[in-house]
Formats: sequence, structure tokens, C-alpha cells
Amino acid sequence: MNEKTALVTGADGGLGIHVTKALLDAGFLVTGLAPKIQQSDFDRPGFTALPARLDSLEAAKQSADAVMTKFGKIDVVAHLVGGFAGGPSVTETDDATFRRMFEMNVDSAFHILRAVLPHMRKAGTGRIIAIGSRAAESPGPGVGAYSASKAALVSLIRTVALENKNSGITANVILPGTIDTPANRKAMPGADTSHWIQPAAIGSLIVWLATDAAKDVTGAAIPVYGRDM
Repeated sequence: MNEKTALVTGADGGLGIHVTKALLDAGFLVTGLAPKIQQSDFDRPGFTALPARLDSLEAAKQSADAVMTKFGKIDVVAHLVGGFAGGPSVTETDDATFRRMFEMNVDSAFHILRAVLPHMRKAGTGRIIAIGSRAAESPGPGVGAYSASKAALVSLIRTVALENKNSGITANVILPGTIDTPANRKAMPGADTSHWIQPAAIGSLIVWLATDAAKDVTGAAIPVYGRDM
């Protein structure tokens, strides 16, 4: 099979829809993972829906095994699963919120990485791309739990890059500013959206990072800030 395969987690989200379409347009065979995703969400011959969660290593392994059973390989993982909580200061943030941010933004990545890396190492090739946040490197008030979890994700991806630099595997994390998604528009109805990052731009970057053209790019935390530098 010469066609490249890509596993997109969070494929039916505001960003995931654009990333999935971009990879499909580029000729990838895309498996879209999300709890409620359906085959009809992407009416394309190269798309496979995989309704699943990444709340445990076992669940992640089952998802990776499903891709391997169908395609025999996992060339690319675009990990988009994540969540946001903000508002309270660090002193006012409760344990449940702090733990939830790490479960959504770090644990999910940890699980899928452990599930797919053995397959990539065996194949001698692989591309891992995760979505972080500008807040990982430029935290602000009221987002302590979120920014801490995204900073941990950056560290995790960079560690994977170092551990696999001689295995034909690259691992990079994208740090976008505010992405122009329906959820963000609903959450910030009065915001100036003209400076927000378009999801299609991130999709194009992911496609490039997934190709052989980006084989020498690994361990990078790539800022995508637009005009809000």
C-alpha cells in the first residue's frame, strides 16, 4: 500500500474537521477518532470513522490496533484532542479543574503515543504532530491549569522527538493563538476575530509536517500566532 495513513484524534472538532479534510485532500487515508464520530461526517472514500476515546492506554491501544488491522501501518498521528478551562486564578482553581486539564491535554497524548510508537518504530518511520497552545510558552492570568498542561504536552512531544531521532520518527507540536472555531466564537462573542488563526492554515501546516519534505523537522514547538505576535 503506497498511500500514507493518518490517524486524526478529535477529528470532528472545530479544528479537526479542517485537518481531516486537508489530509484527505492531500491523498492520505484518514482515520478520524472521536467519541461520537460517524462515517457520514466525512463523505469521502479515504475516510474511516473510529468512535473511541483516549481516556486509557487500553482504549488507545485498541484504536491503534484497529488502524493497523485495516491498513497495516500508521504513518501519521495528528493529535488534536484537548480542552480548555479558564477564569479563576491559580489560588482559586480547584483540584478537579487542574486534573481535568491534564487528563484532556496530556494524558490523552501520553496514551496515544504509547499505543502508536511501537508500530512506528517497527516500520522505521512516522510523523507525530500535536496541537499545543501559545499559552504553553506565554501563559496569562486565569489560565494556570490550561497553560501548565499545554506546557507539559510540549515537553512530552520534545522528549518523544529525542527518544526517536534515530528511528525515522519525527515529533512536533504546533502552538496556535486563538483559533477561529465555532466554539471560540460562542465563548467570546464580543472578541475581534480578525486576528484569530484560521483552522485551514493549521491544517496546511500539519499536512506539510506529515510529508517527507519535513523529515528534518523534529522536536519543534512551532508558533502560529498570526498578527498577534
